[in-house]
Amino acid sequence: MWLLIFGITILVCVIGIIYLINAISRFGFISKMQKKWQRKLLSALIIALFFTGSTFLLGLVNAMAILLYVLLFFILSGIIVYIIQKVSGRKSDIYLQGWIAIAVSIIHLSCAYYLCHVVTRTDYDLKSDKEVSGIHIALIADSHLGTTFDGEGFARELSKIEAAGPDLLIIAGDFVDNDSNKKDMVRACEALGNLDLRYGVYFVYGNHDKHTFNGRDFSAQELEDELIKNNVYVLEDEIVNIDNLCIAGRKDYATSQREDILELLKDADESKYIIVIDHEPTDYENECMSTADLVVSGHTHGGQLLLIKYLGEILGVNDQTYGYKRINSTDFIVTSGISDWALDFKTGVRSEYVMINVN
Repeated sequence: MWLLIFGITILVCVIGIIYLINAISRFGFISKMQKKWQRKLLSALIIALFFTGSTFLLGLVNAMAILLYVLLFFILSGIIVYIIQKVSGRKSDIYLQGWIAIAVSIIHLSCAYYLCHVVTRTDYDLKSDKEVSGIHIALIADSHLGTTFDGEGFARELSKIEAAGPDLLIIAGDFVDNDSNKKDMVRACEALGNLDLRYGVYFVYGNHDKHTFNGRDFSAQELEDELIKNNVYVLEDEIVNIDNLCIAGRKDYATSQREDILELLKDADESKYIIVIDHEPTDYENECMSTADLVVSGHTHGGQLLLIKYLGEILGVNDQTYGYKRINSTDFIVTSGISDWALDFKTGVRSEYVMINVN
């Protein structure tokens, strides 16, 4: 799906650049040039310099996202200005479409950068008839080390989570990705090992954790070794029982052959509060028929960008993009993630860590 999205994005960018060349050529200082080819050439150079600078500072994916949003706001502002002029019967001497688009793009992308980089806390209060009153579960996912923070930055975020007083921490996959480096991975694992939590830390792999594409300086085995070295429970279709909790970690849906959820939980003690960690929210139909009390996931980044926020659900890729849902007697929570993959922007959602209070 992502290859299809990337291909469509490139096509839209190419068409968008042609549109933007025409739109930018209408700014006053450019429109005064006598020859049309000169106006078009200068507009193209401005776009090229802007795109090159964005790529240099933030990377190709971010540059493409910025370009798409600028294009969107030029189109929308053009429609709005056209309607206003038709209704009023007056045409402004100022190039309103262009200036509105630029102003909105700056404000929107600045807010999106903030929403991505500043991690907030989200709370959910759940009810259970089982003997788990007062259990506090911290949930994070999709740290994608190296995108918005390095190993030290991750350690700082963990200190905030620890201060919130959870009994355990769940990491629902995509701890690292292809662009992460070993130094940050080791430091982040050490930070996990330094946490003082009643029930410890539990981890499942996401679709990025094991698949290096020959692009990073550590292997999946080295990642697992560092996690285990720092007392993190790495669960791959495995169950851990501790006090009144049963914690089941599933293999990733997209990258591994995994057990059916009913098979995985067949021997689980139903008197315990059963938590299932599943990186991708794709198996609700079966999970809601199981003995699971709570299923937690990440992967979607909450939709990440407003333009594609609900695309996964529309295409049937994800059962839920973000937030809380209850089906039968099972609670489902999908977090938007503590960071982002490749992009430095989040719109329509923000980076978070989750506190789940069970009473």
